[in-house]
Amino acid sequence: MAGERRTRRWWARLRLPVGVAAGSAMAAVELGFLTVAAVALAVSALAPAASRRVTDLTGRYAGQLVALERRRLAGLLAAPSPSPEVATRRQVGYLAARLLPGTLGLLAYAVLGIGLVLAGIVLRAAVRGELSILDALSQVAVGAVLLLLNIQALASIAALDVRLARRLLRPGSRAELTRRVQELTTSRAAVIAAVDAERQRIERDLHDGLQQRLVALGMLLGRARRAHDSDRAKALVAQAHEDVQRAVEELREVAWRVYPSALDGSDLGEVLAMVARRSEVPVRIRCDLPQRPERQIETVLYFVACEALTNAAKHAAATLVTVEIGVREGWVRMCVHDDGVGGADLTGHGLSGLARRVAALDGRLAVTSPAGGPTTVLAELPCG
Repeated sequence: MAGERRTRRWWARLRLPVGVAAGSAMAAVELGFLTVAAVALAVSALAPAASRRVTDLTGRYAGQLVALERRRLAGLLAAPSPSPEVATRRQVGYLAARLLPGTLGLLAYAVLGIGLVLAGIVLRAAVRGELSILDALSQVAVGAVLLLLNIQALASIAALDVRLARRLLRPGSRAELTRRVQELTTSRAAVIAAVDAERQRIERDLHDGLQQRLVALGMLLGRARRAHDSDRAKALVAQAHEDVQRAVEELREVAWRVYPSALDGSDLGEVLAMVARRSEVPVRIRCDLPQRPERQIETVLYFVACEALTNAAKHAAATLVTVEIGVREGWVRMCVHDDGVGGADLTGHGLSGLARRVAALDGRLAVTSPAGGPTTVLAELPCG
């Protein structure tokens, strides 16, 4: 564990210089691609029949190079990857603009290499006694300043690289509007499907549970009314009273599946604590919200937690479930983790319905449940 932490710390320190070096190498490849593409397009202009094929090939290879750049930005420079849905012209324009940070990175490493050679010469002269102590100290001071400037140059080059990617690979306003309309259309259809599925689930609960119990209760009261023995009638009435109590509990649970009315007077943490007390599996809850989120966000998180607890109790054979709720970078995050056997069906009615609920609020739902466990359900909803 300590070794892994040390490795991560070293990688965090090396990520930026490695990312800039990889960017310089990629710039050389991109320069070659742009040169070949320019020559091919110029030649194809003389042969219109081949122009379409050359354009398609240019777009395909430009897209592949942009995909590699997105991975480099995400992995080596720890920068969020811009959307890949950009036009071919913008991809080629980005590759051309990338030549600037790539060339600057190459120059920075060339200066660093020259500095290392000069440092070696100074060190050799100091070992031979050809430099006085004062000269040696002055040379070390100058070298340290130049090294700091070089490190700052690498950081500036990396920032320029990230800024270019965000500026040139981000979809235009029209493409962004089209994507947003598609998302809203999909989420609207998903919400309608989720509502229909929830109605069917409520109908099953009422028909298979409460309705059957009420029918049995009517038969029990009929037997009590026809009973000639008063003791027998009292026993039947007492049994009917117990059945009424259970029916009320089932009706309350069905109502809570439709709408958690307890959120009217209590916050999400308190309501989930009440759910945890009724759970068959021990539940630990940690709710760290600086302020109460909007009602629809609380409602969706409530349903996510309840579904995860139900699955952990019925299917996962879990012995402990932990629920952690907090806020990070403008998102409300809830992580439900159980130590069960895993293997959750991500396409089932429960989890797929939750995914639609979360997506309707522009949120994200991720479920990790390998065979053998554990299972982690992560829901993220925007709160900013």
